[in-house]
Amino acid sequence: MYYDDYYNLIGSSASSVDINTVSATMAPLMAIFGTMLFISFIILVIQIIGMWKIFTKAGQAGWKAIIPIYNLVTLYKIIGINPWLLLVYLASFIPFVGSIAVLVLIIFQDVYLAKSFGKGTGFTVGLIFLTPIFYLILGFSKDAYIGPNGNATASN
Repeated sequence: MYYDDYYNLIGSSASSVDINTVSATMAPLMAIFGTMLFISFIILVIQIIGMWKIFTKAGQAGWKAIIPIYNLVTLYKIIGINPWLLLVYLASFIPFVGSIAVLVLIIFQDVYLAKSFGKGTGFTVGLIFLTPIFYLILGFSKDAYIGPNGNATASN
């Protein structure tokens, strides 16, 4: 059996795919992907603006909100959590346990952030579920930064 015979035998069904069918199938998927990417970008911008204002209120430079890992280090210093806890994010590679560890860390982060600005449990729940919106609320509200974990005597 020669190569041409093999290609005609096997490749005949694969070569009958119409490009218009592929285009019609992929167009909606690409539109959905593009929309999701646009919405994610808008959420990212909102969160950066909120973090910038929070950092400014806490006496830190606002530009620190733009740098990906450094913004969490700065946030942890503001709220009184050890920045070395960011290594817990490496545990996310462990299938189930890592995800739970990261989720617990994020909840603690939101609890301490709310306390640092004198907010209660309701605001903490809002921070957990709608983080970018509540960052904006916290950044643009008249609430003052109390100190790490709500302790006015602690140093920055």
